[in-house]
Amino acid sequence: MKIGFDAKRAFQNDTGLGNYSRTLISSLVKDFPEDEYYLFAPKQTGMYDLSALPELKVVVPEKPLYRWFKSAWRSRFVVKDLLRYQVGIYHGLSHELPFGIHKSGIRSVVTMHDLIFERYPEQYNPIDVITYRRKARYACHQADRVVAISEQTKQDLITYYHTPADKIDVVYQSCDPSFAVTYPDDDIAAMGARYRLPSQYFLYVGSLIERKNLLGIVTAMNTLKGTLDLPLVVLGNGSGYKKKVKAYLAANGLTQQVIFLNEQVRLKNSELPLLYQGAVALLYPSFFEGFGIPILEALWSRTPVITSHGSCFAETAGDAALYVDPREPGSIADAMRQVIENPSLVRQMQEKGWQHAQRFTPEKCAAAMMKVYKQLNKKI
Repeated sequence: MKIGFDAKRAFQNDTGLGNYSRTLISSLVKDFPEDEYYLFAPKQTGMYDLSALPELKVVVPEKPLYRWFKSAWRSRFVVKDLLRYQVGIYHGLSHELPFGIHKSGIRSVVTMHDLIFERYPEQYNPIDVITYRRKARYACHQADRVVAISEQTKQDLITYYHTPADKIDVVYQSCDPSFAVTYPDDDIAAMGARYRLPSQYFLYVGSLIERKNLLGIVTAMNTLKGTLDLPLVVLGNGSGYKKKVKAYLAANGLTQQVIFLNEQVRLKNSELPLLYQGAVALLYPSFFEGFGIPILEALWSRTPVITSHGSCFAETAGDAALYVDPREPGSIADAMRQVIENPSLVRQMQEKGWQHAQRFTPEKCAAAMMKVYKQLNKKI
């Protein structure tokens, strides 16, 4: 098979969607080398190191007009290049397909990570919501197969876009294999010293937006003040909501207890597993997610997870996490206290987490995706 990918995120995004793209593509090339893979990208960067993947073919816009208007090439005119390279299956890895692909004869797959902009439109720019909706609706309607990264996302596709259930395949994602490596204590301590981190800390990973509920965490910390004063390390960026959180910290004398790591340094991707493994627990009491990749990264890292009831969280964390009511800071605080006070519970969570993470290996995820491609290939 000749399989093409929308590789914009693989080359330009160093977080969730980029990691999903790179991990999936690399796993497919490694485990199914008999097929041909093409990366169609507005531009190629060093963010995706292809030195160990010489089989991958990268296609960027060639005509001067398309080099000037890269977004137009990606969203429509890339179809001409797909035909030129005789691609049989094209996979849009992040919510969209090029317009007109349904008339080309090329089979298409689109991965839908979530429909959060439909659930919480007030948290987005209205113009962005219109744009996201237009692209997502077209992709779900015209794709030959729709891949949902969780059962929760599948149900949202059925509810919001009336996508037929038999058109959707749930294919779970994995994360970078580096998280499964157990790093020496000395390496973790050296990373902590390099960034002046405390010897013990809770960890928050994610954008600083209302839905992810950092304010709920710091409110829980305030209820624990004087009895449990463990610092929180925050890895993520934000603007308006971040100001709101900082105002709360200042008003309650907690400013020194929260370390916004992005304000001090740019953490290397290779150091992220060390940050997880140095943490007492990952705090992830989000109100809603499509999958919650930091949960999986923590499970692979043998780091205890505190997350929310509902949404996709039970799919991602299984029986390994402590589940809380994200609307109740007291519930979050109680889980934080349990992790600190109950070492045997922590050991159980670490072992259960590692076992549950085996459901999401890169090999299993690649095999499940290849099954989708092969079903389509039979129809070509």
